[in-house]
Amino acid sequence: MKFKDAEHLLRMAFLFVAGLIVFVLLRNALVPRSFGQYGHYRGDALGEIKARPVAYAGHGTCETCHSDVLEVKDKGKHTHVACESCHGPLAKHADDPTAVQPEKLDTRVLCVRCHEANSAKPKSFPQVVSADHSAGLACNECHKPHTPVIEAEAKATGGKKK
Repeated sequence: MKFKDAEHLLRMAFLFVAGLIVFVLLRNALVPRSFGQYGHYRGDALGEIKARPVAYAGHGTCETCHSDVLEVKDKGKHTHVACESCHGPLAKHADDPTAVQPEKLDTRVLCVRCHEANSAKPKSFPQVVSADHSAGLACNECHKPHTPVIEAEAKATGGKKK
């Protein structure tokens, strides 16, 4: 039995097959060969990442030379914050401390990365509206970054923040 006016069905089938062929060809051209080697990942990415130079020294490396800072930091609120979270990647400084000096931190910018008021943060997390909090002063004018409780407040509360 022949369909009446079957040409439109054949055209549709031809377009479908042509579209499928174009899709397969484009996919083969655009998707890397190593895609799917380790699940839904590109296997060659591991080698590319491994080839990059190391940027972070790690918290333990910082502690080796800066034990005095570690001692102060362990008494403060930032005891569990890794050094390079604030100071940036310092592997080159760790390799040659005299050749690479970390740049001076701008606490007005740095501190608000974590402490700018945000309703998504837990209420117990110290938050400020930086525009209202400091009257334009840098955070380190009142707070020491490694022990951020204000000195007068620390004495009044026995070292604990209200």
